[in-house]
Amino acid sequence: PKAVQMLGGHKAFDGVAVLHDVDFEVDQGEVHALAGGNGAGKSTLMKILAGVYRKDAGEILFDGQPAQPESPRAAQRMGIGIIHQEFNLMKHLSAAQNIFIGREPRRAGGLLLDEEALNVKARTIFERMHLRLDPRTVVGRLSVAMQQMVEIAKALSFESRVLIMDEPTAALNDAEVADLFRIVRQLREHGVGVV
Repeated sequence: PKAVQMLGGHKAFDGVAVLHDVDFEVDQGEVHALAGGNGAGKSTLMKILAGVYRKDAGEILFDGQPAQPESPRAAQRMGIGIIHQEFNLMKHLSAAQNIFIGREPRRAGGLLLDEEALNVKARTIFERMHLRLDPRTVVGRLSVAMQQMVEIAKALSFESRVLIMDEPTAALNDAEVADLFRIVRQLREHGVGVV
């Protein structure tokens, strides 16, 4: 089965149809680019798949099974991650802390944060991405491109099988775009579908 499918998707805001009878599908290990002018419905489609919006009509299938993510967290549990244009990072925390926020490894019977285990887990994801980044680095000190890499690592920490990126190259220079595309190719090789 396809990783994600939308069949006959429809979404309107204040009576104005943004999506009308949309069919869309993503295979595992497939990279899909959504192109269109402002107001074409690209972000709306992505946000429905990621549980930010609810569709008005149509069907969504994950791994061939009907599903409707009620929230971004529910979509994450299904294996769908989204990286918005405006990153959802805490600038005063480290890269590792951002990746595992709310899911931090603990020690001393759960009383203390296990910083060492946290950094090891983040480093493992960075190594999988072939990314040279110290997990202890404070996110506010990172470039926009590196902050985006932290967002991708965060999505991968949820074992995302589909990763949705909203205009991921908008704020990047040519070298950073090339680096992003390298990461996308690696995700594809690992069977992650990318939109």
